[in-house]
Amino acid sequence: MSFKPLLAADKVTTRTLLHEAIPLTGTIVSGTYGTANIKNFAHGMFQSVYDYPYLSSSANHIFDITVGVGANSSLYSSVTNQKSKKANIYNQMSQVLVGYDVTGSILRFDEDGNISDGGTKLDNVMVFNFARLLSKDEIKKGSFRMDLGVTPTYSQDGGVFASRLKITDTSGSDGYLVNSPAGEYGILYATQSAGTNVLAADRDYAVGLVYYQAGIAIISGSVFNDTDLGGILNTSHGEVEFSDNGTGEHFDAILTGSQISGACDNIRNRINNIQFNNTIELNSSIYFCRAMNNEFNYSANPTYLSASQIRVKNVLSDNPVSYITTVGLYNTNNELLAVAKLSEPLKKSPDTEFTIRVRLDY
Repeated sequence: MSFKPLLAADKVTTRTLLHEAIPLTGTIVSGTYGTANIKNFAHGMFQSVYDYPYLSSSANHIFDITVGVGANSSLYSSVTNQKSKKANIYNQMSQVLVGYDVTGSILRFDEDGNISDGGTKLDNVMVFNFARLLSKDEIKKGSFRMDLGVTPTYSQDGGVFASRLKITDTSGSDGYLVNSPAGEYGILYATQSAGTNVLAADRDYAVGLVYYQAGIAIISGSVFNDTDLGGILNTSHGEVEFSDNGTGEHFDAILTGSQISGACDNIRNRINNIQFNNTIELNSSIYFCRAMNNEFNYSANPTYLSASQIRVKNVLSDNPVSYITTVGLYNTNNELLAVAKLSEPLKKSPDTEFTIRVRLDY
């Protein structure tokens, strides 16, 4: 075994961002398995969605869904079912994602992210909290998309997707905001993607926020309401109904009168697609282990011994030869920290030089 100290110039560090495409189709969210992949809890504050029936050992948790109502909402006084829980959810999400003002009061979700400037607030929201299994270190900026069916009349045959909204993050790599205690976030905009005469005007509507590192999307209830109810849908198109029992329940009705689990069921049935790219931050230390022409030409391997003497060569005029198979990295106390194996032995002699690149990922 031969040792050589590594100098500062022999080490560099790098940062690599790896991305995976995550498609969550509507069939996973509310179709293929019925409700077998949907788990409700005794506390009733949110609903969990799995990619397979959740009682199966192979099921993976993919996201949680819930709804929240802010105390400043015009609907707050009308909430008759789980009022405190819906308010607590809004407060919890906003204090974690938006923070507090100078008086210690919880700030509200802001439509354009310009909190200090006032502007339109999001007080009636749907919350999608994606599992770390999917979002990894963060949701890739500019990659989030959600398609919602906004056909006014509810039907179980898939007709809810005849008219659709596309909700996307257009921030890209430099248009995101940083004034959140939870990290960076972007504005979500809604545009028409299917149907006719869906939106009140032919423009992009700010309807939510996506928090990249937290893996959370906040969507305004305005995506399901027409302009008469303070939403973004064309009045002639009408608000979205969430039942086929003739009651004509729209979003405000399920937000105020339904339990959270029931509201989540109705919202899930309107999800046509969710997709984004996640981000994995891979940090690496790269060590350049240099074997110069006059180094590592001999071996301390026991197979190099013959009659208790090092067997370097058979003919006096021959060059010594060794084979490099392994690189070990040691600390200053000569303790082995890492081992790198070469795919095949490298023949080393005084007329050759090698630089072996050892990379440690973490």
